[in-house]
Amino acid sequence: MSRLNLDDFSELIERPDSGIRRDAEERRERLAVPPGALGRLDELGEWLSAAQGAVPVRPVERPKAVLFAGDHGVAALGVSGRPAGTAHTLVRAVLDGVGPAAVLARRAGVPVRVVDAGLDCDPGLLPEEVVRHRVRRGSGRIDVEDALTAEEAERAVRLGMAIADEEADSGTDLVVLGDLSVGGTTVAATLIAALCGTDASVVTGRGGAGIDDLTWMRKCAAVRDALRRARPVLGDQLELLAAVGGADVAAMTGFLLQAAVRRTPVILDGVVSAACALVGQRAAFRAPDWWLAGQVSGEPAQAKALDRMALNPLLDHGVTVGEGTGALLALPLVQAAAALAAELPERPDQPEPRDARGEDGSD
Repeated sequence: MSRLNLDDFSELIERPDSGIRRDAEERRERLAVPPGALGRLDELGEWLSAAQGAVPVRPVERPKAVLFAGDHGVAALGVSGRPAGTAHTLVRAVLDGVGPAAVLARRAGVPVRVVDAGLDCDPGLLPEEVVRHRVRRGSGRIDVEDALTAEEAERAVRLGMAIADEEADSGTDLVVLGDLSVGGTTVAATLIAALCGTDASVVTGRGGAGIDDLTWMRKCAAVRDALRRARPVLGDQLELLAAVGGADVAAMTGFLLQAAVRRTPVILDGVVSAACALVGQRAAFRAPDWWLAGQVSGEPAQAKALDRMALNPLLDHGVTVGEGTGALLALPLVQAAAALAAELPERPDQPEPRDARGEDGSD
C-alpha cells in the first residue's frame, strides 16, 4: 500500500454545485413566503440543494450520528475534568442510551454509530462492533512524545475514510459528527494553535467537563509543550496528526475528507471536530464547503478554527458537554430548512404590469 498523502485530497474534492445553488436561490425568490423571512434557513436550504445536486432540495431522511472514541495520554497530567483512561464510560453511556447524545438521537430517530479508534480499556468491556476498528490502546502523551507512530496515524486516517465510504454507500444523507474522548480538547487546542499560529493561552479552554483554574494552568502548559513538538511538522498533516493528534482525531480527519469526496454533508460538533476539520482544510481547501458548524461550544480554540474556515455556527446555547450533542441539536434546523425549501408553494403567476397609458402606449 502506497503511503497516504493528505494533500491528494485537494484534487479529489470539488465544491458543491454552484449552478444548482443559483437555481435554488432563484426558486426561493418565487416562493410565497417573502425572501429573507426565513432568515438563515434559506441559506441552509440552498446549501443542501448544492450538496445534493437537486432543486428542489430533498428531505434529510437518513441522517446518522457517528462518534469516534479515544483516550489521550495527555490526560494523565490532570488536564481534564475526567480521570485519564475513562472515555469508555462515555461510550457505555451512549450504548446504554443514557448519554446526552443518545437521548437526543433517540428523540430525533437518528441512529448512532460509535467507533473505537483508540480507547484505553479492555476490549471486552464493549461490543465487538465498537472495538473492532481500534488502531491502538490510548494515544501517547503529546507534551513529551508522539501520539501515534507514522503507521498508526495512517491506519487511523484510513479507518475514518473507510467509515465515510460505508456511510455513503449505505445511503446516509447527512452525518452528525462527534467525539467521545478524555483529553481530546487539549489535543484539539494544540492542533488549532499550531495551524493558526497562536499561543497556548489563546486557545486553552475549560473542556466539556469543566475544570478549575489550577487544572487550566496545567492544561495550558501541556498545550505549550505540545506546540513545541507540533511546529516542526506543520508542513505534513499526517506527521502533525502523529505528533500531537490521536487515533480518534486522525480517524475523524480522514472521515471528514472522504465524506467531502463522497459529497456527504457533515455537521460538526465542538472543538475536537473543529480541529479535525482545520487539519482537513489544510489538506484540501474546498473541503469546508461540505461542513456545517453545529454550535458554539465556548472553547476559544473552536472559535479560532471556525473563523479560519469561515464557518458560522448554527446555535449558541452554552452547551459544552460535547459528544455530538451540539451537532444533534442543530440537526432539526437543517431538516426544517430542507422541508421548507422543498414544500413551500411558489407564488401564483402575476399578470404583466400594464402601461398606465394603455396597452398601445396611447393616452
